Amino acid sequence: MVEGMQNNDVIKTKDFSIFYGDFNAVKDVTLNIEAHKVTAMIGPSGCGKTTLLRSLNRMNDLIVNCRTEGEALFHGVDINANDTDVIELRRRIGMVFQKPNPFSNSIYENVAYGPKVRGTKKKSELDEIVYHALVRAALWDEVKDKLNESGLSISGGQMQRLCIARSLAQQPEVLLFDEPTSALDPIATAKIEELIVSLKKTVTIVIVTHNMQQAARISDYTAFMYLGEMVEFGITDRLFVHPEHKLTEEYITGRFG
Repeated sequence: MVEGMQNNDVIKTKDFSIFYGDFNAVKDVTLNIEAHKVTAMIGPSGCGKTTLLRSLNRMNDLIVNCRTEGEALFHGVDINANDTDVIELRRRIGMVFQKPNPFSNSIYENVAYGPKVRGTKKKSELDEIVYHALVRAALWDEVKDKLNESGLSISGGQMQRLCIARSLAQQPEVLLFDEPTSALDPIATAKIEELIVSLKKTVTIVIVTHNMQQAARISDYTAFMYLGEMVEFGITDRLFVHPEHKLTEEYITGRFG
């Protein structure tokens, strides 16, 4: 085990920085992501929280001139090492984006896609994977009679849960959520929040949100970021009630942001 790594830390960063060319977007962040907890990242637009989130499964590789310094570990292994299998990393650390992005093919094929790519061919096995993923995503009862209909034919909230099911079919250990409810109405948002809380029994969750009430409702730990720096990180209830830093207090009381 890497020194300083706790048994229940799934992801750990130390003095971790991210650059776009010469621009230092994330500065020397040290953060522990604990297993089977929800960790929220809050802060004003442009503070680096989405950049940090995307770095945890190498999504920033897709951006030209993006580079990292410092340490980012997943189960003690360097996420950014040259020999890291990025496809396998993204299977184990899944991602759900701000806008639902289901494929246009059937609901069934949306969920079965990843397992098929990884070599599962038997219909009975795929049926089982699709069923369990849709149940875990709290979607099965709503779509079980329309599995052959397009993934684009359902509501926005259902599409987002379909994208979650698509990730769950890959059996991830961690799910990264980037503003997953910002495009949804309050009822659909509540369903996603309930789902996230239930999923943490089996999956570690990291969520970026602009909605501080959402962070307070569903997260166990909260990180407040500002201008690329992690100002404060701690147990959510404590951070919202008794923040240690004046800047954190000013942000959560609405004085800026």
